[in-house]
Amino acid sequence: MAALAPLALFAAAYGVHLAYITVFYHRALAHRAVRLQPATLRFALATANWVTGLDPKAWACMHRMHHAFSDGPEDPHSPARAGVLGVLVAQLRAYERTLFGLLSRHPACLRQVEDLDFPVHWLNRRGLWWLPYALHTAVAAALAAFLRWPYGLAYFLGLMSHPIEGWVVNSVGHAFGPRNFETPDNSRNPWLAALLIGGEGLQNNHHRYPRSARFAYRRWEPDAGFLLCLVLERVGALAIDRDHLMPRAAAAERVQA
Repeated sequence: MAALAPLALFAAAYGVHLAYITVFYHRALAHRAVRLQPATLRFALATANWVTGLDPKAWACMHRMHHAFSDGPEDPHSPARAGVLGVLVAQLRAYERTLFGLLSRHPACLRQVEDLDFPVHWLNRRGLWWLPYALHTAVAAALAAFLRWPYGLAYFLGLMSHPIEGWVVNSVGHAFGPRNFETPDNSRNPWLAALLIGGEGLQNNHHRYPRSARFAYRRWEPDAGFLLCLVLERVGALAIDRDHLMPRAAAAERVQA
């Protein structure tokens, strides 16, 4: 049983991180598919950069650019341009450019996030972008020292997993897997990526219905992120925009018939 404890810690840290990315950053801020209640929004904006190491406004801006230019020459992180492996570096460089663009008030960046009426996080405005990473490294080192090294590693890898998550979604999700819809980009639905990353792997579905809080078109497609949205809606933390939910496959087929 002791060997399972680090795995449980990894799962908890990974779950916290993924909840911030898939619900707060992606479905709420980038696409407005869910509406955060004022207290939830204040909490998310105060804590998100500390938890993920990523600025919420810069992340949303970069992601909106990805949708605006998906798999085209101006897509910030497409395997069509960078290659499947190259996306790992391309997404980092794109985030850095986007953050700098917002800080320098570049018009192309500001246009993407005109509706997000909050500033870049103060950590990034003051050049302290490295502080969350230093904090999580210190916590991981303490866990390794007082418990054992697997605990520190599990904590750090779980909470700082975004580079790998982003690489899988942005590369594999635009290179391999089935498609439910004909879209002008290369988006696909690798179901294993969706299972492991809270539904984020369902890129083809998402690019067809970007305003939908639910990414699953067929009932068997895994979308844990939407289930979390339902739980948070039930406790009053957010409201799902049901006017833009994608239809289920069975409903769409009935309409077509």
